[in-house]
Formats: sequence, structure tokens, C-alpha cells
Amino acid sequence: MKTRHYLAALAALMIITVTSCGNVGAQNDKNKKSVEDKYAIELTSDQFSQLVYDIDGKEMRYLGDKPAIVDFTATWCGPCRSIAPILEELAKEYQGHIVVYKVDVDRCREVAEAFGITSIPAVLYIPLEGEPSMTIGARNKSKFQNEIERILLDK
Repeated sequence: MKTRHYLAALAALMIITVTSCGNVGAQNDKNKKSVEDKYAIELTSDQFSQLVYDIDGKEMRYLGDKPAIVDFTATWCGPCRSIAPILEELAKEYQGHIVVYKVDVDRCREVAEAFGITSIPAVLYIPLEGEPSMTIGARNKSKFQNEIERILLDK
């Protein structure tokens, strides 16, 4: 009788272990998929200098072929985390018309310094023609859309 209880308990434990491991794998697949589905592009300092502005060059000239948004952010910043899904959604909605970049100010200090970033979130809007502009602080989706429409009209 004890053997049956022991085997039943062992079987139950194995089922729980296999099920929970399967859920972890499913969660990892979900996380992997969400990383692959990103539309906003996170840049290093070198990538920023190659794709957006050469911060070491003599003149600050936009290097892209589409209007862009640069989100200066940090992982520890609550307001930055609150606008990240909005900017990701807008990057998807305006795909092919604008490019959305993310720059972590802790990892890309020289880029943040080149733009005088002292407060985050800071969002830089870059039209193809005309002067770039910047907003500081969290904003709602409609305010971001207004800025996007403005830089699209400036091209």
C-alpha cells in the first residue's frame, strides 16, 4: 500500500515538474518572439554615429533617409518605461515612413552628452529637412502622433 502511495506521489511530482518546465519554455518562446517583433531600434554609440548623427564629425548632419525619432531612455526610468510601448506601437504604425531609435543614456553617455540630455525621457524628432526638435517627459500617444505628423510634413 505504501508503495502505491509512493508511486502516485512520485508520478504527481513528475507531472508537476514537466508541466512547469513546459511553461517556462513557453514563456521563453513568448519573450523571444516579443524581442524579435520590436520595431523601435536600440542603438549603441557607434551605430548612432553611423545611422543618425556622426557625433564626432565637424557638422551635425542627419544621416538617415527617413524622418526619425530618437528616444533617450534608461532601464531604471519609470516614465521611460511608460512611453516605451507607445513608441513601439507608433514605430509599427509608421513603419516605412519614420524610423524610431532608442538610446540608453547609461550605455551611450557620449551621445546623450552631445545632445545635452540632462533629463529623461527625452525624445528627439528629426525631419529630413529643417531643424530637429526635442520634448522632455512622458507624453500620451496623440502628442507623439502630432510630432510625427509635423516631421513628416517637413520632408
